[in-house]
Amino acid sequence: MVRTPVKAVVFDLFNTLVRWEPERLPLLEVNGRRYRSTLPPVLAYLQGQLGAAFDRDRFVAVYHAVMAEIQAERASHGIEVLCCERFERAVTRCALKPAGEAARRLAVSLTKVHMAQVRAVTYAPPTWASAVRALASRYRLGLLSNFDDAETGRLVVADTGVADLFAQVVISAEVGLRKPNPAIFRLMLERLGLEAASVLFVGDTPAEDVAGAKGVMMPCAWVNCRDEPFPQGLPKPDLVVADLAALAELLGCPA
Repeated sequence: MVRTPVKAVVFDLFNTLVRWEPERLPLLEVNGRRYRSTLPPVLAYLQGQLGAAFDRDRFVAVYHAVMAEIQAERASHGIEVLCCERFERAVTRCALKPAGEAARRLAVSLTKVHMAQVRAVTYAPPTWASAVRALASRYRLGLLSNFDDAETGRLVVADTGVADLFAQVVISAEVGLRKPNPAIFRLMLERLGLEAASVLFVGDTPAEDVAGAKGVMMPCAWVNCRDEPFPQGLPKPDLVVADLAALAELLGCPA
């Protein structure tokens, strides 16, 4: 349990405040493998722009290689690499456009196509939004998200209907840092003007959310909607809840 009186509650975004449902994305088939992805509209856009010169399978392979490269950079340095940068690297390496401004413009367009898919399968369940409203009656609220496109991140927050309740919103794309980097948690604490022990962090990922928060001495509630065992070797959360509605009830603010 949390020992210090809580003055503020800070939420993760995806699968904490909003539900992300990738199973509703379109199907992509490459080399006999079928999976859900945001790429089908991206590939259709590129085909429309480039015609017969576009090598679909090569682009998919390069794109996934760039994704792996960026994930390694994020993990090694605790930094954010923007979605637009991801597409610009893939476009440049496939020689789809000359390097420089032309590649950048195409990457911006591809980011918009991709992010439209992300936003389309993301929503805030009404009970979760109600829980946020209930918690706002007693606590200051903040939101801290790893997300690589600031514009879409802000739109997803606005889509919840409770954006006005957050005293502070920190999105990794806007500050260049990613959880579990302690610097991004400290930035939130600085903006709230509160000590770590008085701010409860709420998130669904053990390594990024729980370990990240505990690394700066913030108490943490782990959202465990699938009733999974907590991974060994990581700092344990102070609270475990199925969702935000359960958290609100536990903190004496039933929705």
